[in-house]
Amino acid sequence: MATMSASDPAKARPLPSRNPLPLSASQEAQVRDVFHARVRAKCGPEIKAFADCAQGRTFSAPFLCRGPLHVMNNCMKIHATPEEQDAAREEWFEKRVERQKEKERKARRKLEQEKFLREWWGLPEKDREIARREMEKLERPERIGGFVSKERRRFDEGEGKEGGR
Repeated sequence: MATMSASDPAKARPLPSRNPLPLSASQEAQVRDVFHARVRAKCGPEIKAFADCAQGRTFSAPFLCRGPLHVMNNCMKIHATPEEQDAAREEWFEKRVERQKEKERKARRKLEQEKFLREWWGLPEKDREIARREMEKLERPERIGGFVSKERRRFDEGEGKEGGR
């Protein structure tokens, strides 16, 4: 039985991720979707074999398709690793610019359609201040890591002001 030396703490506890930047819940869900898609892509033949076996079966599928199910689950367990999750997160970060451009394109298209409909139906134009704010919102980059709330009290600010909860 090998013992770990005190001089080797890096091997004992590796960092959980190479990208420790915090993301919002929706951004984490997008990363999770990328991760799941990558794992499903690697296990495509196994998933297809199980789906072909289960097709047209209802109650008997768990019993008759047990073999393909175990093969599919083992494949997914093998490929659903922290390294694969890190790769999915890196892929998500790489596609940030593409997502931003797509978002801007859709928003500009929406504004053009709204302007056309206002002209078509003879409705008054939008207030210029509202239109300016919408254009500024379009040009803002995607937030990653979030911003600190202005109302949130910080620890270094007078701790005796409010009582503890």
